[in-house]
Amino acid sequence: MRFDFEAVERSGTYTTKYDDAVLKFGTADLLPLWVADMDLASPPCVQEALQKRAAHPVYGYTVYPERYYEAIAAWYARRYGWQIEKEWIVPGYGVVPSMNFAIEAFSNKGEGIIVQTPIYPPFVSSVKHRKRRVLENALLYQNGHYEIDFADFEAKAKEANLFLLCSPHNPTGRAWSDAELERLIAICVQNDVLIVADEIHADIVYEKVHRSVGSFKAAAQRCVMLHAPSKTFNVAGLNTSFAVIPNARVRRAYRLEQDRSGITNGNPFGIEALMAAYEAGDTWLEALKIHLAGNIAFVKAYLREHNLPIVPVKSEATFLMWLDCSQMGLSQEALVDFFIHKAKLGLNDGVSFGKKGEGFMRLNVGTSRAVLENAMARLYNAWKEKE
Repeated sequence: MRFDFEAVERSGTYTTKYDDAVLKFGTADLLPLWVADMDLASPPCVQEALQKRAAHPVYGYTVYPERYYEAIAAWYARRYGWQIEKEWIVPGYGVVPSMNFAIEAFSNKGEGIIVQTPIYPPFVSSVKHRKRRVLENALLYQNGHYEIDFADFEAKAKEANLFLLCSPHNPTGRAWSDAELERLIAICVQNDVLIVADEIHADIVYEKVHRSVGSFKAAAQRCVMLHAPSKTFNVAGLNTSFAVIPNARVRRAYRLEQDRSGITNGNPFGIEALMAAYEAGDTWLEALKIHLAGNIAFVKAYLREHNLPIVPVKSEATFLMWLDCSQMGLSQEALVDFFIHKAKLGLNDGVSFGKKGEGFMRLNVGTSRAVLENAMARLYNAWKEKE
């Protein structure tokens, strides 16, 4: 089956990426390639399910049906080779709120929480908002590739209660190897550190199959996995996610904190989208991954062939490219200004992911090839004018 991966016009639909771009960048005269959702239509199976549900004229309080849990469990078995139980699944509103519930449930004010920088900003802001201490385990950037500083991680684990794992990692695009995860788990077990894993990008991994941290026997009873169909199937606005928590005691503590928040009702459209995507979205997802891998390859080839002083970090996962712009010879402020006002491109400022993001920009390739061709031409022309 063939799918259309052309960019959909989104302006005027109250979308953050386009309609909030003026607030974000101070100008509407640019091509937005920032916030992590795609310009591509959700799969036909999701569209059809939502249209069918919308045809019913009552949109009241909604329960999570048995089919919801079955769809998630079947997806995990089929896509990751991991058999999970229905009772392990805790429906949620979003991965970031769930991360906050976990921080509140499993740590106290002043206690240390490990994050691996550069990192998706809510990892750090959630820890700070909850009055916990950020223990920064900065990733090592060597020869265009990121590695874990295990010596530093082990030192930080001695003063930590929680480890917020991003797997696959945003923004670097790392899909952690089994050996890396096993070593992280061993250190956490030795130091009684609970692992809370954001696995929202797990379905978009290119050269391997995602391995959930919870599928490792050593981690199974001391972890919380957070996931959602939002990135994979472009349904982030439906605010539907879930946690997978094998340990009953940990699960009860997490549920208690989520219940205290009052965010417990299901979204009827989010539930329908999840079930449709996980039941019938495999073929579309495989086609999407081919499209995204092609987009990544196009950007890499364009930068190389046009001798632009930008080095893309290898993208093992996600539709987000992490661009090393340090060879451009610009300060971070000048770099951001160049992209916005010279190239007319709206990318994420690398420093928003922490100090280790200095010299970098994040590019969203979840769009059509034509949009990326336009973006690269803008970038090239702006650089030539600068020279």
